[in-house]
Amino acid sequence: MNDARISMLKDFIKDEPTNPFNKYALAMEYYDAQPIKSLELLRSLISEHADYLPTYFKAAHLLWEEELWEEADEVFTNGIELAEKQEDQKAILELKSAYQNFQFDRD
Repeated sequence: MNDARISMLKDFIKDEPTNPFNKYALAMEYYDAQPIKSLELLRSLISEHADYLPTYFKAAHLLWEEELWEEADEVFTNGIELAEKQEDQKAILELKSAYQNFQFDRD
């Protein structure tokens, strides 16, 4: 986690509150060291920018790691639907593969 980068990203968010990438980048800074903080940002992104596809993969994985099974399932499913709507073949494959592993892990 890089404090200078976090500060810079927070400034970017203030300057461009409608740009989802800045909040996503901040969530990724927190991802390993502060997963709950990262998850809060990712949930906010899904709520505010539901069409920002990169959010779904990372959010679903964090929810999975935190054993929030129902929410993880919903985020995976919504992410797959969005990827199909956006015709993003790479994201479809990544999300479906991760979702399959998630389902296997739950059983």
